[in-house]
Amino acid sequence: MGQSESSLQLTAEEIQEMREYTNLSEPQIKRLYTRFRQLDKNKTGVITADEMIAIPEFAMNPLALRMIAVFDSEERGEINFRQFLGWLSVFAKGAGRDQKLAFAFRVYDVDSDGLISFDDLQTILKLMVGKNLPQNEVDQLVRQTILDADTIDRDGSISFDEFKRAVFSADLEQSFSIDF
Repeated sequence: MGQSESSLQLTAEEIQEMREYTNLSEPQIKRLYTRFRQLDKNKTGVITADEMIAIPEFAMNPLALRMIAVFDSEERGEINFRQFLGWLSVFAKGAGRDQKLAFAFRVYDVDSDGLISFDDLQTILKLMVGKNLPQNEVDQLVRQTILDADTIDRDGSISFDEFKRAVFSADLEQSFSIDF
């Protein structure tokens, strides 16, 4: 059964709630809602990972599926509009450095245990380089990265505080921003 045109519009209350949740403006939320509806090809109110990577800014990113997984809290391979907004709000120009850092950390923390382990980093590096590096070079790079970043407790993994120190000078505003 199809949705009526009026049920496809956001209410003023929904927009206000989403503004507070995301710090996005009303025009941005409306544009993203229109884009979400375009991506939702079968009109189910959710979009799949495949539909999400149709977004040009993410299509070429080797970590796109990993980023989507961060907001797919139910691990269903799909997200609703609220999750979609939460995901994209991290990339908004007005998003704070801490919000961007927390998101990046969650992308790297593949097993969601609050630490970036050897296995987590190896998984991410394989996604990024594919088969362009031999396994022994991937392992060596992962070991060196952990050695360089694991500066607080030297436990063989990277905590959030260690991650923040390691990316201290990174320009997250530039690399984690999309204009929408």
